[in-house]
Amino acid sequence: MKLILTERKLQERVKELTCLYEISKTISRTTSIEKNTLKKIIISTKKAWHYSDDAIVEIQVPDYNLLSTTLEIPTICQTGIIRVANSIVGYIKVHYPKNKYNAHDFLKEEQKLLDTIAFEIGNYLEKFKNIAKKQLLMRTVERIDRLSVLGEMTAGIAHELNTPLGNILGYAELIKSTNTHPEIDADISTVIHSVIYCREIVKKLMFFSCEMPQQLKLQEIKPIVTFAMSFLKQNFQEKNIKNELVFKNDTIMAKVDEVQLTQVFFNLLINALHASPKKATIKTIIESDAQNLFITIEDQGTGIPEAIKPKIFEPFFTTKTTNKGCGLGLSVVHGIIKNHNGEIVVQNNQPTGTIFSIQLPLN
Repeated sequence: MKLILTERKLQERVKELTCLYEISKTISRTTSIEKNTLKKIIISTKKAWHYSDDAIVEIQVPDYNLLSTTLEIPTICQTGIIRVANSIVGYIKVHYPKNKYNAHDFLKEEQKLLDTIAFEIGNYLEKFKNIAKKQLLMRTVERIDRLSVLGEMTAGIAHELNTPLGNILGYAELIKSTNTHPEIDADISTVIHSVIYCREIVKKLMFFSCEMPQQLKLQEIKPIVTFAMSFLKQNFQEKNIKNELVFKNDTIMAKVDEVQLTQVFFNLLINALHASPKKATIKTIIESDAQNLFITIEDQGTGIPEAIKPKIFEPFFTTKTTNKGCGLGLSVVHGIIKNHNGEIVVQNNQPTGTIFSIQLPLN
C-alpha cells in the first residue's frame, strides 16, 4: 500500500515538474505578450492537476481572460495571484465542478505549484512591460535628438534670413516714402507686409530653437497680461469679438520670463481670434493657488478635431493656409511652458470651441 502511495506521489511530482518545464520553455520562446502563450500555459497547468480531465483552468491578466473550457456550472477553485512590481494584475485559477468535488480534493502541493505558475506569469508580463517602456524611451530619445538637430538648423536659418529681410524692409519703406505712383505704392505695401510676415516667422523660429535666452524674474502677472492684450485690442475690434479678462487675484507674483510669457498670450489669443466667429467671446482667466499660476483661455470657435489634437504642439503642423500660418505658434508655446517647468493641456469648450489650460509654478 505504501509503495502504491509513494508511486502516486512520484507521478504527481513528475507532472508538476513537467508543467513548470513546459511553461518555462513556452515563456522563453516568446517575444511579446501573446494570447497563444497564455493558452499553452493553461494546457500545461491543466495536465498537472490530479483530476486533470475535470479541471478547468482560467487566466485573467490585463487584456486577456482565457479559459480551457467554458464555465457552465458552479465550481470550486484554487487561485494563484499574479503580481507585477508588487501590484496585483490578475490571477490563475483551477476549477473543479462543485457537484463532483470539494475543497479537500485539491492538494497542498497543487496550491504551491499554482503560486509558482502565477509567479512565472507575473515575470513574463513584467519582462515585456519593461521592454515596451525601454522601446518607448528609445523612441523619445531619438525624437529629442532629431528636434535638437532641427533646432540648430532653424537657428542658423533664422540668423541668415534676418539681415536680408531687414534690408528688404528698409529699402521698401524708403521707396514707399518717396513714391507718388498709386500702383507702385500698392505693390510696395504688399512687399512690406510680406517681409513683416516673414520676420514674424523668423522670430518664431528663434523661439522654437531656444535662441531667445530665458530671463526668469519674480514679477506681477497682471501687467504682462494687460500689456499683451493692449497690442491685440485692434484685432478684437476688427473681428467684432469680445475680450473678457478675469483676474481672480490682481496681485499674483510668479517667476517667469516676461517676453516669453507675452509670446504665449500672443500665440494663443491670435489662434483663438482666427478660429472664432464674429460676436463671439474669448475669455482669459488668471488665478493661482499656493504653488501654481493657472491661465485659461477659452474661445467659442470651431474647436480642434480629436484626430489632430495629439499633433497640435508639433513643429510646423498647421491647419491654416500657407499665407496665414507656419505651424510654429503652438510649438513655441509648448516649448516656453516646458522651459518654465509647467504644463499645457487642450480640451473642448461647451457647446463649441477650445480651452487651453496652463499651469506654471509660482517660484
